[in-house]
Amino acid sequence: MSSVQQIPVVVLAGFLGSGKTTLLNHLLRSARGTRVGVMVNDFGSIEIDAMTVAGQVGSTVSLGNGCLCCAVDASELDTYLEVLTRPSSRLDVIVIEASGLAEPQELVRMILASDNERVVYGGLVEVVDAAEFDATRVRHPETDRHLAIADLVVVNKADRVGHDELRRVHTAVAGLAERAAVVDAAYGRVDPELLFDRATRRDDEIEGQLSFDDLREDEHHAHPHAAYDTVSFTADEPVHPRRLLDFLDSRPDGLYRIKGFVDFGALDPANRYTLHAVGRFLRFYPEPWPPGAQRLTQLVLIGSGTDGDALHKALDGCRVTGPQDAPEEHSMWGVLRYVPEPQETAGEDDS
Repeated sequence: MSSVQQIPVVVLAGFLGSGKTTLLNHLLRSARGTRVGVMVNDFGSIEIDAMTVAGQVGSTVSLGNGCLCCAVDASELDTYLEVLTRPSSRLDVIVIEASGLAEPQELVRMILASDNERVVYGGLVEVVDAAEFDATRVRHPETDRHLAIADLVVVNKADRVGHDELRRVHTAVAGLAERAAVVDAAYGRVDPELLFDRATRRDDEIEGQLSFDDLREDEHHAHPHAAYDTVSFTADEPVHPRRLLDFLDSRPDGLYRIKGFVDFGALDPANRYTLHAVGRFLRFYPEPWPPGAQRLTQLVLIGSGTDGDALHKALDGCRVTGPQDAPEEHSMWGVLRYVPEPQETAGEDDS
């Protein structure tokens, strides 16, 4: 098994004018200790002074708080993922902002097919303009196809339409987006916790913030973040692999992310299994239990419009209730299908 630290790669897509650059700016301003790598095809109006010197493909600039930004062509995706995922870059998450006319499924396919063992898929986030949704579907019929493969949809510019119109657009988007979580937002203000985990660092590890943080601090409080639901689950008993997989296979619409650790008890007493799920993507990563760690299953579920009580009840049903409920050894086979194959990697100098 690999002990390589994996970095989630999030694809941020949406047609021109939907507000994805505004959302990206918000994520960067809100990073505060989380080191973000950004890859963009077109810088547009990213409000960072350093970007004025990075207006060509192949440029990489530091954003002053440990974040990095690259201007890349799609064909160079793997090359720059290799650069940004090196331990020396010390990044926590990578966001790829697709061009307004890009095919997001191609970027997703490239990430999923990457041989870079430091990369893990972090989801496709599609941004929709609430005020122009109908017109966008007319101009870009592929909108429906893009929404159908999204893991999270942000109905942006919610402040520009009335309550009834917003509800209509939200309902229409949810119908097209199938199982994706759908959240409404103004000014791209989505809580970063919905997309990725915030890093916790000492103050002296943070290399200074983006210059626009202070300039926009009043805006930060002026518009609330898009709402989402969080459910935490803890179990002292081991979890039954087959029942957990049944839950994961049938997870409800709107459940965007699942993260945490799973204890499969006697089926693998040496290891706990890190669970990473985003949209339809699922992976388990076995790792040795830390010395002295309590044997617990601890999961956090994040989504929009989900039923917290029902999720808790379903996970409760995954517990092993006693010796008479002990799972068969072959029940782990389903879990192992989602464990990445170990890769042979030559030693490389990342210093």
